Amino acid sequence: MTAVLPAGAQSGRAVETVYRPAGPLDLSGTLGQLGRGPYDPTTTWDLGGMWRTWRTPEGPATLRVLRPAADGSVAAAAWGPGAHWVISAVPGLLGRGDDWSALDVGSHPLLRQSLHRNPGLRLTRTGLVLEALLPAIIEQRVTSLEAYRSWARLLRWYGEPAPGPAPDGMRVVPTLHQWRGIPSWDWHRAGVDPRRARAVQGVLAVAPSLERAIGAAASLDAAETALRTISGVGQWTAAETLQRSHAHPDLVSVGDYHLAHQVGEALTGSRVDDDGMLELLEPWRGQRQRVVRLILASGFRFQRRGPRITLQDHRWH
Repeated sequence: MTAVLPAGAQSGRAVETVYRPAGPLDLSGTLGQLGRGPYDPTTTWDLGGMWRTWRTPEGPATLRVLRPAADGSVAAAAWGPGAHWVISAVPGLLGRGDDWSALDVGSHPLLRQSLHRNPGLRLTRTGLVLEALLPAIIEQRVTSLEAYRSWARLLRWYGEPAPGPAPDGMRVVPTLHQWRGIPSWDWHRAGVDPRRARAVQGVLAVAPSLERAIGAAASLDAAETALRTISGVGQWTAAETLQRSHAHPDLVSVGDYHLAHQVGEALTGSRVDDDGMLELLEPWRGQRQRVVRLILASGFRFQRRGPRITLQDHRWH
């Protein structure tokens, strides 16, 4: 249940809501995957909760979501032209409709304990495909640290200041026109190599029709198919996108550098490759992403072996 308290966002006043989830809610566990690393100027966490900026269909917005109160309710406020849009999206962001009741993990101790310890874990749904897709492309085949730095540079250079009383330095992602106008040398200067820059530009060229196709998709599988028709968008990128934009409960980030190792060691004690990971997750088909989230929330840490990936700086060549 959510109650919206109307106010004049255009005049700088907040649009507010109080959302009352049907059960416990882990705010950090649910919304934590929205931020793209420690440098992301769209997302800030503090003791009170989360600040997040959005490029909504109605314009830029800043959202403040507080941690659940004693009665379980969650207060949120938004500022900017897109404030009403983002306030209406709060229930989906906080997992309304994300039903874990059919997930049976009783046969595996680690999963069973993680589900018991994390009853408020939910899959978030933003409804914004492009905001999830572009950073996912930037994260392809590089270390997380490299990608996070590139994303932060681009938003500092081309994003606009967050509306409302957001913390200093927060930015809203560029408009589609602004993304398209970024010159090749600034992609290079941000540390994004030509292959990933071309993939981003390919998405930007068809962005409106892509969003319409995904919006009209009859199922989440159809949405994935539509997304993967775009050159440069493969299995990993589609999964990373739809996990956030559509709360996809089943897509697994196949191709991730560490995920298969972590899933394998968590479920069997031994490392596996991507094929082995999918085989292990097969009993939970339809809910495999929820199982992955339980593993990540369990606190289990796999044994890292071998050399670390070398950080590449493409800006100077």
